Amino acid sequence: MMKVLAVIAVYNEDLENLREILKRFPKDVASLIVIDDCSQNNPEDVVLEFGFSFIRHEVNKGIGAVIKSGIGYAIDNKYDIIVIMAGNGKDDPREIPKLLEPIIEEDYDYVQGSRNLAGGRSVNLPIFRRIMVRVNALIYRILTGFPATDAINGFRAYKLSIFDDPRINIWQDWLDRYELETYLHYKVLKLGYKVKEVPVPKIYQKKKKKYSHIRPFIDWWKIAKPLVYLPLGIKK
Repeated sequence: MMKVLAVIAVYNEDLENLREILKRFPKDVASLIVIDDCSQNNPEDVVLEFGFSFIRHEVNKGIGAVIKSGIGYAIDNKYDIIVIMAGNGKDDPREIPKLLEPIIEEDYDYVQGSRNLAGGRSVNLPIFRRIMVRVNALIYRILTGFPATDAINGFRAYKLSIFDDPRINIWQDWLDRYELETYLHYKVLKLGYKVKEVPVPKIYQKKKKKYSHIRPFIDWWKIAKPLVYLPLGIKK
């Protein structure tokens, strides 16, 4: 039986949202660790209420660094599969089995959640973000040939064995923020790993609440950077 670790990334998230996520987490499906990127509102107390593992970054390092911490923890503890999901309520942990099934039953290496496949959905998705999701997926189609519908969705699962491949080096310093997820998605597609999308919901908070930590322009470039650097051979 394959060992599964889910990683929830948090940074100044609404603690009631986090509590609801932890209530719904399927303990019979996966272990869970919450990784805090130096929040100011002390999510550790909420996590420990539920008996889950917790890691705190003492300085804010970025979502890429959080994912690296989760991957390192999973490798050190001999897990086989890792699931990455948001801690702000946009991802439903009850959907985790849907991400795992293609890996466990069909031997896929990497499963991407998609709000745009039949059966997926977006709730309160801002119109500009909706356009950016479509444009980003189109760029992946052009660069890799894979029929991507939602490559920017952070809800995904993959085998940890992909990190045995020396052509995939996530430990580079330039991948500490939004670059990492794009880097890894591009790499697995270009290197011929078995990749599949599955439909999932993506639930955004109402307009009066901040729905993302992504800053316009500055962080958009960080997301796009690997799609420029890797094809041009600037980075590996």
